[in-house]
Amino acid sequence: MTTVEKITDLRDLDAAFTIREKVFVGEQKVPADAEYDQYDRAGTTRHYLARVDGQPAGAARWRPTDHGVKLERFAVLPEFRNQGVGEALVHRVLADVRAEAPDAAQVYMHAQLRAIPLYERTGFRKVGEMFEECDIQHYQMVLG
Repeated sequence: MTTVEKITDLRDLDAAFTIREKVFVGEQKVPADAEYDQYDRAGTTRHYLARVDGQPAGAARWRPTDHGVKLERFAVLPEFRNQGVGEALVHRVLADVRAEAPDAAQVYMHAQLRAIPLYERTGFRKVGEMFEECDIQHYQMVLG
């Protein structure tokens, strides 16, 4: 069973950071100093941890920006991919965004190419041209 919870405990935040480290830094070769930023510890950033049968499986965060609400750092460990973990994360994050920031100008993200089908299934659409962040191709996507 997959569960997704907003992180309120430092141990869960450490688990989320460990997932991000494995996926982004280890697997995708993103420099650690690009993966972790000033928003990780900001009071307005919300972090999430997905578990499959109690095991940490995925992580995500969202934060308010000058342009609306930005969803970021969606990561699922390889052994839990294609099992609905990413979709569960998106749905839970969006539910909280709607509750906590209902007046946001827009909800958006920078999506890696391979994740675009997931985000399209959950209501996002691509806008603009493809670009690179940390040598990984992305599109900006907006909700609606």
